[in-house]
Amino acid sequence: MQLLLLSLPLTLALNIVTSNDDGWAESNLRASYNSLTSAGHSVILSAPAENKSGSGSRDEPPIPLIEPCEYDSCPADSPATGFNASNSHLNYVNSYPATSMKYGINTLSEQLFHDPPDLAIAGPNVGVNLGVEVFFSGTVGATVAAVHEGLPAIAFSGVSGRRTAWNEPTPASSLLYAALATNFTDRLTAKGPPFLPEGIWINVNFPKMSDGCDSVDDVKFVLSRIFPHVPLISPDNVHVCGSDRLPTETKVVFSGCYASVSVGQASNKRDANATMQEVVLKQLGGLDCLD
Repeated sequence: MQLLLLSLPLTLALNIVTSNDDGWAESNLRASYNSLTSAGHSVILSAPAENKSGSGSRDEPPIPLIEPCEYDSCPADSPATGFNASNSHLNYVNSYPATSMKYGINTLSEQLFHDPPDLAIAGPNVGVNLGVEVFFSGTVGATVAAVHEGLPAIAFSGVSGRRTAWNEPTPASSLLYAALATNFTDRLTAKGPPFLPEGIWINVNFPKMSDGCDSVDDVKFVLSRIFPHVPLISPDNVHVCGSDRLPTETKVVFSGCYASVSVGQASNKRDANATMQEVVLKQLGGLDCLD
């Protein structure tokens, strides 16, 4: 069963700040930057100088580097923040994902956009961020940091792939996840702002890339929960697909060619209530059902 999808207007050209926890020179992030830019968006990449996976919401002032950036993408003794010599929109921050995202929003946006950004995106992360992993994920940490700065924000993660340098051949999974992230972003923002309710973020996890799951059209997006529903404790779920019991992200992502879409509260990184889920569902024009 599939919910009715509303027709989408032309893509809005947005100012987007993007970050991750795998590092500014990682191929998933660079592929996403290229895909979003090719779709007509103005994008600032502001991400850690090194891999900071598992750092959660840690936030400390950036400091000068002693060692080179990851993959030798900047030399030893580089300043605390810097950018690609040929593209000032590609920036490293020698600190944590949350710090990097905030630097992109509060400093780089003023310099490069001359306006506040419209949206924040973290990832796609190399590896999924499901359930309790959201508490430790730097990808989620960057996303929540953006919400606290007043922006709507999305965290993207994917099952397939390995950490790959920006100057190596781009893995097919990086290209697929970048295209899916762009597709989802355009879908979320097509109706115009507000893209998300205040204090809300979205956690999206992409499935394993495989035969029959290797193009954007193959992947179905399903509304899910970050954590299993516990009666009398968990917030109620919106009623979709004939039920008010949403599947968990883990069930969705490992049930085939499905991507999980969970609606979270920035205040505690837990599931939002049915009212917020319904707002997001309407903004997206409906989602698919898990067969």
